[in-house]
Amino acid sequence: MKQEILNHLQDPGSLEKLYRSDKAKFKASFSSIYFENKENPILQFWNERLSYESNSISWGIKNEFIYVVIGCLIAGLVAKIPDFFSVSKDFFFPRNIGFIVFPVLITYFAWKNKLSKKVIGLFAGIVSICIIYINMLPESLESDTLILACIHLPLLLWVILGSAFSGKNTFNLSIPLDFLRFNGDTAVMIAVLGIAGALLTGITFGLFSLIGIEIEPFFEKYIIVFGLPAIPILAAFLTQTNPQLVNKVSPIIAKLFSPAVLVMLVVYLSAIIYSGKDPYNDREFLMTFNLLLVGVMALIFFSIAESSNKGKITFDIWILFLLSIVTIIVNGIALSAIAFRISEMGITPNRLAVLVSNVLILVHLFIVGFKLYQSIFKKSELGEVGKSIVAYVPIYFIWALIVVFVFPIMFGFQ
Repeated sequence: MKQEILNHLQDPGSLEKLYRSDKAKFKASFSSIYFENKENPILQFWNERLSYESNSISWGIKNEFIYVVIGCLIAGLVAKIPDFFSVSKDFFFPRNIGFIVFPVLITYFAWKNKLSKKVIGLFAGIVSICIIYINMLPESLESDTLILACIHLPLLLWVILGSAFSGKNTFNLSIPLDFLRFNGDTAVMIAVLGIAGALLTGITFGLFSLIGIEIEPFFEKYIIVFGLPAIPILAAFLTQTNPQLVNKVSPIIAKLFSPAVLVMLVVYLSAIIYSGKDPYNDREFLMTFNLLLVGVMALIFFSIAESSNKGKITFDIWILFLLSIVTIIVNGIALSAIAFRISEMGITPNRLAVLVSNVLILVHLFIVGFKLYQSIFKKSELGEVGKSIVAYVPIYFIWALIVVFVFPIMFGFQ
């Protein structure tokens, strides 16, 4: 999008078409262009236009909202499959949770961005293969490889969604940085809609209980099962068509949580030494440690996505640099603990998956931390930090493919 804006600066009609085709992506790309060319009168005009705060809510182009409503209905029907066909919920949901929402969103962006039939067919083929494969794996609640495949499969679908979001007529594993911003804004919108839905449900239960009617079974069977999948779909739609709703909230969240998490991590590492707890001999502690690592890494990447369009180094960038250093230390501890457990107790699917995942994350953190160092001390462009994040995504995609499709066969479906 950034290059297309630069190519059509002297063509007002083409700029308007670009803006109307994807307002959120246009605004995200425009901000970095404007910081570099503030003297350009055309960019000054667009800056004033994009900075104007509208009080109205956009419901998208013609038929867009209708598609979203139909998509929410389809997602709800997919979630009802266990009831329709007497399929065990323990079998269905772990394997198919990602197929409730992701195909709807992938189709939405493919349609909105007018992707070619070839690319749409490729997306449909990959998703179909994943659906058939994951549901053909042997049924065993104790199979580590099945659990790992179910955990990593949504990552594959997320990358496909990112490729559809980019709007390119080729399947591109390197998703745009705008997609990370979109994910952060959508997460905020999901939280808002989720809180609103929970309040509405609580009020409804309370009102009907006052008149002696137990409405909970009906709600659980129909309203909630359709409402839960609808939340991320509506959140993505509203974020896409109304970027002004949350594009100021996400940076604030990043600014508040980054220093708080930095302090928390430093205190936590000190508390580990004081408490005598360690991830080397405590499996549950190691699992919690790794979840903490993934959460902090996600916060770093989300914060960088929000800050990478700035033209100067701010306090926020220093915080992210320090946070990346502390997270590298946390990752190093987790990695050494995993290696220790493997040397003591041997290789298992879980241990191998966690080991390689931690190595990949550690390498990525080193790359991002080095780019932050260059931006702060070597005065290199801050945009390079964002590029270092998205350029690494294909590595995660390939690793997820291996875990989903190779691990079950390699370990005999154990």
